Amino acid sequence: MKFSLDSDVKVLLPDGSTHHLSDYLWPNALLMLAALLITISMFLPYWSMTLKAPQYPKGLTVSVYVNRLQGDMREIDELNHYLGMPELDKGGQLERSISVAAIVVLGLLLLAGVFVHNQWAAVLALPVLGYPIIFLADLWYILYQYGHSIDPKSALGGAIKPFTPPLFGEGKVGQFGTVASFEIGFYLVVAAVVVMLAGLWTHRAAYKPLADARKRVRAGQTQSQTLQAQATHA
Repeated sequence: MKFSLDSDVKVLLPDGSTHHLSDYLWPNALLMLAALLITISMFLPYWSMTLKAPQYPKGLTVSVYVNRLQGDMREIDELNHYLGMPELDKGGQLERSISVAAIVVLGLLLLAGVFVHNQWAAVLALPVLGYPIIFLADLWYILYQYGHSIDPKSALGGAIKPFTPPLFGEGKVGQFGTVASFEIGFYLVVAAVVVMLAGLWTHRAAYKPLADARKRVRAGQTQSQTLQAQATHA
């Protein structure tokens, strides 16, 4: 592959056809941007829930980061105690312990795609595509476990039936109204997936013609060698 020096820089493919240099720069830029977005997300909250009741006019809020919980956890844990439920920090401990390392690996996989010029770039990106789905499924399972861990022998355990707080929107737990919402960290992950898909599309558009050009050159060389061999034996 050779680069010409005119103002409209193009890439000369093995079969003599040309492509704009920008065709090869776009997928690199998009994959790097996706890696940056997903890395930034681990410093920001992914999800939050606010409990509302007359005795708490400002509400009680807990924000979920990939590696920690933040907010009115002490007050919520005191309420959970009367239901015999575990402390908030007890859920998802394994996930929080490996989350930062996992996100770093996802970012590195996206960056690796910059240096891979074939279909393996899409294979490297597959874990990133599944990440937001895994996060939602795991969060729902943790919420389910909490809502179904009520001890019927606790002070208020018999007054509230098992429940699963909603992932998004309004709900109700006993006398408390709940409001759950996704936060900026999760939206950055979704944005990273969209940018990554755009990067993979431009990656294929750029490098498939290059692979096809190489195949045509090899096919032409093979045909030429075959004709030479036939002429030699004629």
